Amino acid sequence: MEFTLAVAVFSILLYALRWNRNRSKLPLPPGPRKLPLVGNFFDMPTERQWETFLKWSKQFKSDIIHLNVAGTSIVVLSSIEAVKELFEKRSALYSGRPRMPMVVELMGCNFLIAFMEYGNRWRSHRKMFYEGFNVGAVEQFQPQELAATHELLRRLLRGFADVVNDFRHFTGAVIMNITYGIDIRGADDKYIKIAKEGIERISTASMPGAYLVILGQYSCIEIRADWIPGTEFKRKAINWKKIVQDSLQLPFAETQQNIATGTARTSFTSINLRLVEELTGTELEEQEAVIKATAANMYLGAVDTTVSALGTFILAMLLNPEVQKKAQAEIDSVVGSGQLPGFADKPTLPYVSAIVKEVLRWRNVTPLAFPHYLAAEDEYRGYRIPANSIVIGNAWAILHDEAIYPDPHSFKPERFLLSEGKLNPAIRDPETVAFGFGRRSVNLSRETHGRGIVVVSILSTFNIDKAIGEDDREIEPSHEYSPGVVPTPLPFKCSITPRSPQAVEMIQATS
Repeated sequence: MEFTLAVAVFSILLYALRWNRNRSKLPLPPGPRKLPLVGNFFDMPTERQWETFLKWSKQFKSDIIHLNVAGTSIVVLSSIEAVKELFEKRSALYSGRPRMPMVVELMGCNFLIAFMEYGNRWRSHRKMFYEGFNVGAVEQFQPQELAATHELLRRLLRGFADVVNDFRHFTGAVIMNITYGIDIRGADDKYIKIAKEGIERISTASMPGAYLVILGQYSCIEIRADWIPGTEFKRKAINWKKIVQDSLQLPFAETQQNIATGTARTSFTSINLRLVEELTGTELEEQEAVIKATAANMYLGAVDTTVSALGTFILAMLLNPEVQKKAQAEIDSVVGSGQLPGFADKPTLPYVSAIVKEVLRWRNVTPLAFPHYLAAEDEYRGYRIPANSIVIGNAWAILHDEAIYPDPHSFKPERFLLSEGKLNPAIRDPETVAFGFGRRSVNLSRETHGRGIVVVSILSTFNIDKAIGEDDREIEPSHEYSPGVVPTPLPFKCSITPRSPQAVEMIQATS
């Protein structure tokens, strides 16, 4: 009996050993030729990585490519089939995050859900995040969002030159009100500035290839890819950490103070702090920490994605005046010209809804999102994916896949519509791709973003045209975007004018 058991165990071990050996003999996914020691270190793009990854995917005729950057295995997925199989069906394997010492340890971003290790801490924060900001939860804040939208219309009416900055002010006002119950105090409000600087630093530091992990004999450090050697990254991290911590601490502390003085308004933070006020000691501290972190995730996570989408909307209207006219005709027929649009009007405006979808597809706000991490070796389509690989979903490639979206580089809202003008449910909604994949997707309620109500309100009351220069010629917008995880249109010139005297009166009446 003992001999039989020993033989059985030996046979199982031998089979496992042979299986692992055979598996390790599987080829790696295709990719650029690797140099000795450094691999693809010099191939790794430092900007607009998604376009280079897509170019390689087409070059090697594969929706999965492999890079080795100074010993770090990087796998890029460029099809909806690949991301669904790995990030959704195999989410238990692919929901981790790679270690990012520059972002998490040196800059102190361990409170951001996007960078948390997959586990109980991540689950508790994600649970509160989605409970606090789902569609039902944010409906109570629609009056505040509509008020901020009307303030944006008034700012546009006054003719400020920087429309992207106007969108940043609007988004900051909505997020601060919903999350903390705090009013934004003017164009140079400190919370707008803190959020902008914090997002820029985090976005820069977390881009693939921006900071490479080097394992030394003492500790894990990061070196900027475009200057080796150097220690400037440490000085940057110290300064950037203060900005990040200010975004975590300052608005939360103001809400706490407002609660103490009885002046706090209803917000995500005030609601949740009152729910735990009976707790004491460590339990209270832990719950307050989760509330504080969740609020900061909303504060930092929703601003730039919304600013990017709204800026892209304006650029799209400048390039496609016929789309603007068609949308305005739909709004006029449904809402009329004697009132401003409201949330109740949005479901009856399919063409405007299609514009919002096309904005997210055409210039998606997170072309690569955040990388996933594979701890154990895996296999996909006959290719070996090594353990400890960084796995990236190329949302840009998916949203510009000609098989899903024909003529992908053209702005065509009609692609989301049936012949009779209704939304076509058979066409993949860009929202399912634009904000990440699988369990690590960070998409928020569409109402919280404020995209839809702003788009319909602007189209209802304004005409968007190219600016006219001193030589009486149209000024072409630059179409340049900032670098980082969330590319945002750089400031550009345009002309935004009221459609009618009646539109001016309606906007002024909201003050």
